[in-house]
Formats: sequence, structure tokens, C-alpha cells
Amino acid sequence: MSERKVLNKYYPPDFDPSKIPRMKLAKNRQYTVRLMAPFNMRCATCGEYIYKGKKFNARKEDVEGEDYLGIRIFRFYIKCTRCLQEISFRTDPKNTDYEIEAGATRNFMALKLAEEQAQREKDERVADEATNPMKLLENRTKQSKQELELLESLEELKDLNKRQRAIDYDTILSQYEVKTEAEQELEDEEFIKSIFKKEKKKIVVEEIIEGVLNDRNIHKRKLDDEEKQNDSKISKLDKNPLKIIGAVQDNTNVAATSSASYGASTSNSNNKSLPKPTWGKGLGGLSQLKKMNLVKVKTSK
Repeated sequence: MSERKVLNKYYPPDFDPSKIPRMKLAKNRQYTVRLMAPFNMRCATCGEYIYKGKKFNARKEDVEGEDYLGIRIFRFYIKCTRCLQEISFRTDPKNTDYEIEAGATRNFMALKLAEEQAQREKDERVADEATNPMKLLENRTKQSKQELELLESLEELKDLNKRQRAIDYDTILSQYEVKTEAEQELEDEEFIKSIFKKEKKKIVVEEIIEGVLNDRNIHKRKLDDEEKQNDSKISKLDKNPLKIIGAVQDNTNVAATSSASYGASTSNSNNKSLPKPTWGKGLGGLSQLKKMNLVKVKTSK
């Protein structure tokens, strides 16, 4: 069994290569190659668009009697994908491009037209300078003026680079960083101070309110204690009516002192004054005691 991929062939000892006839190929033989469309084109028969990069099985041949600086020129034949019309184009080594020959038209190529226009203008300028000496002189003056402007711009750039080399950017950046850090610290301190001031004011207000409430509670407790004492005294006087007059006088004195202290505390706290206590309301005063026959009035003889 022979090998699938043959690397070495067997030649018998009696092999004579002169006995093998040579095949004579055609002088301008066509080869089938696989290529892509080199540019956008449109079929002249059916109007089908063939875009750049579409693959074809093409026939290749040499263009007889034409070359460019010894470089051969090749011609390719492809078929339209819609109507199978044959389209031919060839290489253009002078412009490193391709030229359409028959069967289709090349689409608009803006870049190629711009290059061709620039080349035509250049050729016309060279031709004018060769035939018109005044035009040549004008072009030379324009060229010299442009060169002077370029030299001036170069000198300015050199001066600018020289000035920039004298500047130490590291020191400038360090100074800027120090300045920004100082400003940031100052802003932080001001912010902290503002926060603490607000808290201090709040604490002072709370302390004032607590002090006022404590004063009110203390005063209320005092009044409650005094009322209890008065109630106890009245209960004792009920047993001995002759002592009621002295108790009433004591109650009036206590009421006067308590009202004075209460007025002083309320004026210090700058709050609304509580209602003044009324003493002896339960007794109804001296006249009420007389009506109840609880007081005996002694007449002098």
C-alpha cells in the first residue's frame, strides 16, 4: 500500500529522463486564480453593484507588448454575479492601482480624483515656470517669504523652549500644593469652629430651660409644703377657735413672704408668672369666722 502523502519517489535504476516527452504550453496561457474585487464597480449590462473585497474565481493573463519599467502588466476576467456578463480589468503599476477595461464602470473615488487634481496642478505650475520667467520669479519670491516666516516661527519656538527650561515646574507645583493645603486646613478649622459654636449655644439654651423648670418645681414644692402646714394648723384651730385669729395673721404673713419670693424668682427667670396663691380661702377671712361664731371679740370695759 502506497503512502498518502508521498515525500520520496522511487526511481528505478534504468530510469532515463530523456525518454519522457516535454509538454509544450501555450505562449499566452490563462490561469485560474482566486481574487477579490480591487474597487467598487457597477455592471454595465444589468446595473448590479459589485463592492470592493468580493471574491471571484478569475482568469489571469499577461498583457502582450506592455510593461512599466520592466514590470509586467496582468489582465483579469471576472463575471457579474447577477447576469454573468464578463468584466475585465488590469493592473496599473504606475499609479499602484487597477484600471477597468470593459463590462463595468468604476464608482466615484474622491481620493483618487483629489490626487489627480493635485498632480495636474503641479505639472501645470512646472510648465508655466519653464515657459514664463516672470511666473518663476513670483514663485521664488513667495517661496522665500514662506521660508522667512518659517525661520521666524522656529526662532520663537526656540525662545519659548529656552524660557521653559529655566522654569522649575517641580518647585511651582510644590508651592501650589503647600498653598492649597493651608487653605484646606483653614477651611476645616472654620468649619469645626462653626459646629462647636452652634453646639455651645444649644447647650446654654438647654441649661437655661432646665434651670427655669427646676426653679418652678422647687417653688411648687414649697407651696405644697406650706399648704400642708396650713391645713394642719387649721385642723388644730378647729379644736380651739380662739387661736384662729393668730393663725390667720400667720397665714397672711406667710402669703406675703411667699408671694415676694415667688415674684423675685419669676422676674429672674424671665418667664410667665404663676398665679399667686390665695391663703385662708378655706377659712373665708375674719368676717366668715365671725358669722360661724368661731371668733369671740373681747370688748374693753
